[in-house]
Amino acid sequence: MLVGMSTPGTALVTGPTAGIGLAFAHQLAARGHDLVLVSRDNDRLTEVADELGDRHGVSAEVLAADLADRDATARVEARLADRDRPVELLVNNAGFGLKRRFLDNDVAAEQQLLDVLVTAVLRLSHAALGPMVERGSGGIINVSSIAAFLPRGSYAAAKAWVNSFSAWAHQEYRPQGVRVMALCPGFVKTEFHPRMDVSRDSAPSWMWLEPDYLVRTALADFDRGRAMSIPSRRYQAIAAVSRAVPRPLLQRAQRIGRG
Repeated sequence: MLVGMSTPGTALVTGPTAGIGLAFAHQLAARGHDLVLVSRDNDRLTEVADELGDRHGVSAEVLAADLADRDATARVEARLADRDRPVELLVNNAGFGLKRRFLDNDVAAEQQLLDVLVTAVLRLSHAALGPMVERGSGGIINVSSIAAFLPRGSYAAAKAWVNSFSAWAHQEYRPQGVRVMALCPGFVKTEFHPRMDVSRDSAPSWMWLEPDYLVRTALADFDRGRAMSIPSRRYQAIAAVSRAVPRPLLQRAQRIGRG
C-alpha cells in the first residue's frame, strides 16, 4: 500500500500476462489493489483478469494495446490521465528483447525495441504523473535491467535511459507526494529469454531469479521509498563492480546470455 493512503487504489501494469508482470499483478492484487492490465493479447489478459478476481476478489480491467503502436499507447495514456478513475500506481513492465547484435537486426526491430522500452515508458509516465502530482499521491515502478550498467547494445542503452529518467523523476516529484523507482533485475525465470531463443544454459544457474522473489523485494524497496531496487546481493555486487571496472573489460559480459 502506498504510504499515506487509506486504500491501495488502482494499479496499472503493462505486460502482466507472464513472468515479472504477472507476479506484480498477483502481489498487488493480494495487497488489495484493483488493476488495469495492459498487453497485446486480449485473450490472455482476460484469463489473468478472471484469475485475479477469483483469487483475490479485486476488479481487473482489461486494456489490450501494443505499446509499439502510438495510437494504442495513446489509449493507455488516456486511461492513466482519467481523473475520474485515478491510477495510484503505474508499473511500466512491458518488455522487448533482441538476441542478435545491433547491425544484425532490422532497423524496424530496433525502433520497435526503442518504442516499447523508452517511448512508451516516457509517454505513460507523463500521462500518470499529472494526476498524481495534482492529488499529491501515487507512484511509478519502471522495470529496468541490470544490463543498464553494462555495455550490451541498444537494449542496455534503453534501460540506462530508464534508470536515469527514474532517478531524476524520483527526486523531482518526491516532494509532491509521488515516488518513482527503477527496478533492475538480472536473469529471471520468465518467458522473456525463451521468446528470443535464449536458453537457460546461456547463464550460470546462480544468476537466475524467481519472479515472485524479485517482485516481493521490489515492492518492499518501493515501500521504503527507494529510488532503485536491485534484488539479490549477487546483482547488487555486479552493479557495484560495473562502476569500477574499465568499460572494455565490461564489454566481455556481452557474451553471457546470448547463447
